[in-house]
Amino acid sequence: MKLNNLFFSSNSSRFSLIFLLFIMILLINGSVFGQDKPVLSDSLNYDSIITASKPLPPVDIRVKDEPGDAGGVIDISWKPSPDEKNGKVKEYLIFRSKSKSGPFKEVGNSTVGVTSYMDNKADLGVGFYYKVASFNFAKENGNYLWKSMGESEVYGPVKSTAQWFNIKRLNIFIGIIVLCGAIIYFIFAAKSGKSFYIRKIAGIEEVENAVGRATEMGRSIYYIPGINDMDDVQTLASMTILGRVATFAAENDTRIDVPVSRSLVMVTAKEMVREAYSKVGRPDSFREDQVRYLTDDQFGYAAAVDGLFVREKPATIFMIGAFFAESLIIAETGNSIGAIQIAGTAMPAQLPFFVAACDYTLIGEELFAASAYLSREPKLLGSLKGQDFGKAVFLIAIIIGVILESFGIPFSKFFMAH
Repeated sequence: MKLNNLFFSSNSSRFSLIFLLFIMILLINGSVFGQDKPVLSDSLNYDSIITASKPLPPVDIRVKDEPGDAGGVIDISWKPSPDEKNGKVKEYLIFRSKSKSGPFKEVGNSTVGVTSYMDNKADLGVGFYYKVASFNFAKENGNYLWKSMGESEVYGPVKSTAQWFNIKRLNIFIGIIVLCGAIIYFIFAAKSGKSFYIRKIAGIEEVENAVGRATEMGRSIYYIPGINDMDDVQTLASMTILGRVATFAAENDTRIDVPVSRSLVMVTAKEMVREAYSKVGRPDSFREDQVRYLTDDQFGYAAAVDGLFVREKPATIFMIGAFFAESLIIAETGNSIGAIQIAGTAMPAQLPFFVAACDYTLIGEELFAASAYLSREPKLLGSLKGQDFGKAVFLIAIIIGVILESFGIPFSKFFMAH
């Protein structure tokens, strides 16, 4: 009875007894069965693993300044570690220091199979020391279990310097010389009176007929030079074509109107039209309001031009220059009044609209060729022929390169050997 009261007199005594029995079982289990379980430190002997898994360092390290650059880049290259084939190398680490004795700081890494690295953060004119290490490791849940490195010897110092010429771009230099030389030659040839063949451009061939149609119908001609300012090359080419169109109009005593969206374009266009009238001996026929400024706003300009088309119903419309979303709005309005339309632009996204709504379209480079085609200016003709010559040379080089590469002959090695 007394023993019963000692252990089972209350709930707390029962809990205490169960807890003591649980502790004793754990102690017995540890003493009896613990010898069959390896101790954690014995199963993961990190020192032995690191020693066995340490890879040999890479060999034949080469450190040099990057040639032909503006400075700030050091090239590091090496041959793979002999242990790379055994899977002991996971990656390569590149270390840098300003002193041979260190401390060295990691500046980059390289995956297995890549045996070079460009240190593009090297200060200009500062000597640096480098070493490359083969890196082996094991990870679990993103954390390193162990790491092992085989470091190479220290190499250096090497300084980054700036050079005047980049030999790797010698081909570009040669191409520029060939192209510029061809342009200069053809310009002088054109000035000496030599005639050049230029492919006929349908839209330009029809300029005179389009002006003649407006003269026969007794209606005006409208010339839209795009919506960009004079700093756009398309606007410059448009002004040259405007001069030729205005000359045809002045010869036939046909009114030409030039609504513009830029003040500087208005000044330039006015001088081009005035000069055209003076050239044919009719300076008094020119009117100041033939070239007028409308607005800088893109769609405000398009609306104003459409209103002029609908009210005045010109017989011929030229749209030559840089156009954007307003191109189709203007071209469709011109098409709806039955005018002959000749358009030209180098904006690829707008060309489909002009092709669909206009009678003739100058596509891309035809816009720039048209200025030389119409003016017959020696400088323009020479530039056009020189560029065509350069394109022909580059096209031949591309064809030769494709053929050589198709037969497994590197293009550069072929010409170096010959």
